[in-house]
Amino acid sequence: MSKMKYLIAGAALSLTATVTTTAHAADGAALYTAKMCQTCHGAEGKAPLMGSYPKLNGQNKDYLVQQMKDIKSGARANGMSMAMKAMVANVSEEEMVAIAEYLEQVK
Repeated sequence: MSKMKYLIAGAALSLTATVTTTAHAADGAALYTAKMCQTCHGAEGKAPLMGSYPKLNGQNKDYLVQQMKDIKSGARANGMSMAMKAMVANVSEEEMVAIAEYLEQVK
């Protein structure tokens, strides 16, 4: 394959990854509302209901996903995580990723 074909293929893959991330983030915004996240963390994760609840906007995606997975599995059971356990019980890992991608982009 020529250099030009490699460049075109690479650009297409990059564009596909960008579109996929943007689509996930859009789905994440809808999921954030559908899964009732705003109830405790506020609109766009910016205004938690209580001071002990974290602001989620702008957080690292991988960190957010890991926290949700740990709460769901019971690996994390400190602080207010027991309240979260019921909330993430019906959230799939794919949905967690979409929500986290959305929150990471919110500034």
